[in-house]
Amino acid sequence: MTTIRAFLAALLAVVAAQAGAVSCDDRMYRGTSYTVCEVAAAEEELRLFYKDESGKLLGQFFAVDDALEAEGAKLAFAMNAGMYHEDRRPVGHYVENGIELQRVIPNAGPGNFGLLPNGVFCIRKGRADVIETRRFIEQAPECLHATQSGPMLVIDGALHPRFLKDSDSRFIRNGVGTSADGKRAVFVISNDKVTFHEFASFMRDGLGLPQALYFDGNISRLYAPDLGRADTGFPLGPIVGVVQSAD
Repeated sequence: MTTIRAFLAALLAVVAAQAGAVSCDDRMYRGTSYTVCEVAAAEEELRLFYKDESGKLLGQFFAVDDALEAEGAKLAFAMNAGMYHEDRRPVGHYVENGIELQRVIPNAGPGNFGLLPNGVFCIRKGRADVIETRRFIEQAPECLHATQSGPMLVIDGALHPRFLKDSDSRFIRNGVGTSADGKRAVFVISNDKVTFHEFASFMRDGLGLPQALYFDGNISRLYAPDLGRADTGFPLGPIVGVVQSAD
């Protein structure tokens, strides 16, 4: 019996090691289906992707995966990561590999992006954080990767003050939330059309996230090979993904 238990323990350890620290699954919350991808930010390599080394727009998950092949790496998960202009330039603050491509935009404006408070998803060594924009400007963290979007969904455990329970604005939506210690980054996409209030409530109450940021709606897409999912369509702007060894 001891030998069998030891064998099973060893087998589970191997499976866990192969699975890595990113996992995706479908969940139901108050009658709505969501796909949730949990990333251990202290263990996994989170990156943002916009253009390749030649300056060509990547725009698709398969293009990012192809570019990583030259590094002996692959995408383990990916999602569109913020709003963009018609030419696919990021609307707000954008940093990739420590290089700032777009400054922080602190002021209110039209559309969802300008519905303050908005925020920045900041990836640093060993952690990832959603930070409200004005707080981000005050703290000036050195992000290896960063993307600004809006509105914030959850701010210090509170829903965005402009969200209405009885709103009739429903879209497929996606976003990211983070834990207080920055070790847990949770990426969510709705599989049904939801309001901002419903989406934010799931992030806070269903997933226990104190900070969460909206990425986009209607064009929301996900790459989750473990679920057999690789959404395609017209080219995207910024993309966030987890990079792992191809071996």
